[in-house]
Amino acid sequence: MTDADSADALRETIERYNDAWNRQDVDAIVSMHAPDFVFHNWTAGERVEGDAVRAHLERIFANTPSLRFTGRRLYVHDGLVVNEWTAHAERDGQQVEWDGVDVFPFENGLIKRKDVYSASHAPRTRDGG
Repeated sequence: MTDADSADALRETIERYNDAWNRQDVDAIVSMHAPDFVFHNWTAGERVEGDAVRAHLERIFANTPSLRFTGRRLYVHDGLVVNEWTAHAERDGQQVEWDGVDVFPFENGLIKRKDVYSASHAPRTRDGG
């Protein structure tokens, strides 16, 4: 394990990564991925890797330009981050939200995978519905 994979370093990295997602900054997001990075959204049945990740992220943001995340819990260990979040977006004129978890293994300070598990199939409206 390198110093870049220490818990302290990863806490800073994942904070920058989460910020880049909320800014929908694809360049910043991709810069934190390892070249063989795998994005696997288990809930949506989506899996892309390597160079295909950029286009996939661009589609996510184009389809949901209002998408933002707030953190709920963050678990940081040497070489691994687990991030619990709530997503917020507008769908059909209504504000909706759903909870999820990302699992991030790291290598040399870069994210190797993003495994996403979420309740996006049943979002809540902002009033709790």
